[in-house]
Amino acid sequence: MPTTAQLDDARLVLDFLAYLELERGLSRNTLAAYSNDLAQLRAFLATRRLGLLEVRHGDLAAFLDGLAAGDGERPPVAPATLQRKTACLRSLYRHLRREGLLEHDPTADLRGPRRSQRLPAVLTREEVAALLAQPRGGEPLALRDRALLEVMYACGLRASEVVALQLGDVDLDEGLLRARGKGAKERLIPVGRQAVAALRAWCARGRPVFAGPTTQSALLLGRRGRPLTRQGLYRIVQDHARRAGLQGRMTPHTLRHTFATHLLAGGCDLRSLQEMLGHADLSTTQVYTHLSAESLKQVYFSAHPRASRP
Repeated sequence: MPTTAQLDDARLVLDFLAYLELERGLSRNTLAAYSNDLAQLRAFLATRRLGLLEVRHGDLAAFLDGLAAGDGERPPVAPATLQRKTACLRSLYRHLRREGLLEHDPTADLRGPRRSQRLPAVLTREEVAALLAQPRGGEPLALRDRALLEVMYACGLRASEVVALQLGDVDLDEGLLRARGKGAKERLIPVGRQAVAALRAWCARGRPVFAGPTTQSALLLGRRGRPLTRQGLYRIVQDHARRAGLQGRMTPHTLRHTFATHLLAGGCDLRSLQEMLGHADLSTTQVYTHLSAESLKQVYFSAHPRASRP
């Protein structure tokens, strides 16, 4: 039977998650990740007979160090995941202090692992063309897949944003799309000519074939008339990547990175790119300046007759 302290900790966690959802508008995926993180923390604290309000800096540091090291049953947790768990702990204890439940914040000096500076993979223009050429023919599935891939590359959408698109989110006459990003924040993104043409073909000749009497207004549908899922989107992208000879070299998010890099290489300013990607912080967008510079260097050293790498 749960102890009183355990029940109190469970209530604190539920209150915290409700705060994140209702006041900060975090996505379901983030809430689920934070819930799992806190369940791990509580299990660790139970071995030390501590509650959430009794921990000190050293307890939390030991928790993170243990995850980083792994054990015989679990591999070490990746640095990016540890960063998220650290952010979760900081957010929790700042919330508890704001609520007057703590006098000191045990995460004040907590440091997560340094994030890798590895740049995200991007496709060349030729590789993008090969990928977009894979859905062939005029069958409904081909029309849907072509529209999906064109929109992902044309607008730099996250997978979750693509599957959440509704018919009313796309204005094909104006060439605009409304995306709902993290925290339910909306933004408008221009849609290029080829993506508009692919969407028109899907809506006119493909979607009506799949849409049933109970179908809602989701833009992209599966064979049974239900909205496309993120898992379904992932399979579609991977299938066409394999056909284009890109197997193992890309994920759906690669198209988002490629969109950003190609825009910067074409002269797009960083602030406009931030708006189109839906980044809250410009520093998140700045990684693509490094990608673009690397791309330009590759072009220069491969094309200039008197160039040689230093």
